[in-house]
Amino acid sequence: MSTRILPAVGDADAARSLTTLTGQLPDAEPLAPVTDSTQLVDTLSRLAAESLDELPEVVVVHERIGPVPALELIREVALRFPAVGVVLVTSDASPGLFQAAMDHGARGLVALPLSYEELASRVQAVAQWSAGVRRHLGAAGDPVTGAGGTVVTVSGAKGGAGATLTAVQLALAAQTSGRATALVDMDLQTGDVASYLDVQFRRSVVDLAAINDISPSVLADAVFRHDSGLALLLAPAEGERGEEVTDRAARHIVSALRSRYEVVVIDCGAQLGGAGAAAVEMADRALLVTTPDVIAVRGAKRTVRMWDRLQIRKAEETTVVVNRHTRSTEIQPPLIARITGTAVAATTIPAHFKELQGVVDAGRVHELEAKSTVKQAMWTLAGELGLVRAADTGHKGGRLRGDRGAAGFRRRRDGTG
Repeated sequence: MSTRILPAVGDADAARSLTTLTGQLPDAEPLAPVTDSTQLVDTLSRLAAESLDELPEVVVVHERIGPVPALELIREVALRFPAVGVVLVTSDASPGLFQAAMDHGARGLVALPLSYEELASRVQAVAQWSAGVRRHLGAAGDPVTGAGGTVVTVSGAKGGAGATLTAVQLALAAQTSGRATALVDMDLQTGDVASYLDVQFRRSVVDLAAINDISPSVLADAVFRHDSGLALLLAPAEGERGEEVTDRAARHIVSALRSRYEVVVIDCGAQLGGAGAAAVEMADRALLVTTPDVIAVRGAKRTVRMWDRLQIRKAEETTVVVNRHTRSTEIQPPLIARITGTAVAATTIPAHFKELQGVVDAGRVHELEAKSTVKQAMWTLAGELGLVRAADTGHKGGRLRGDRGAAGFRRRRDGTG
């Protein structure tokens, strides 16, 4: 049986050298190299969605892979794809780095310059380990590939575009349908999730920032359980403390939440920091909320281009949500799609602020009435994104089954759902 080896190398010369050497290993099947961390995770996610058997047995990560540092990338791969063995290729073969690589989930380390004997030994050992893990998963009948829960980020094209309200309602829809859901406020300096849900809290996302291994008990201590059933991880009350949540800390936090909850909705706000960028990069779906006006659409285009330049997210992997939509506005969703180069959600959110004003001012947006067209649209959007449990999306008088007086999924009048 051949061993599939996927190199993750940013440098073209190093990639050629590694591919040539792995091609000489016995029973080896080198795959086309991936050039950055985003491409690696995307490739593994696509293969995992097909079958556990489609995943490579070994991933070889070069120390200079980017934009995510090699050790952080190894941790993410180990958490999301536990049947894949990771080997780190590095010029620093010190005991300290070896221990750090093992702590992050690597199964082996190979020193530069590459040695055929050392590489062959490491790859063979890791391939045998991977085969054993897959036999165990197969015998248990467990189809889990390690992808964990669904992570959705919600960002605003500009301040006031409606990202927080959208994030809250998407999370409520998922929770009401019976899926364990966490709502995270990653708008670290100006987050308003607590204000929207009338929450007084002591702990915040900052309390997890300095913890490398976030256990379920530690996570539970930081999470606030809302009356709606949502698990809330809130932004700090003191905005300046948001700087304590680095991109590395954000990756640990998102990974811990993904392993604990079926749906994780993250409000990233309209300003991009390191933590928000890490969340957007790790997300299964990245939403960008805009309003149909020139300033907001320009902001959406600027954000999409910035994400692409920073290798956070490609335009085609971003979904724009149009908020405060009316049929009379000159800027319609197809035009926004052309301007931004993104997909635009089929569900638009109507402009009916009067429906929202009372609950927003009272900080009780979870009590928005079932007849609210804004809420109905947002919950329909949750269905479009696959955030609700399919068996519970039956329509009974326009309500989501199990929703106690809350809005359900009302089909749009034009016949689309």
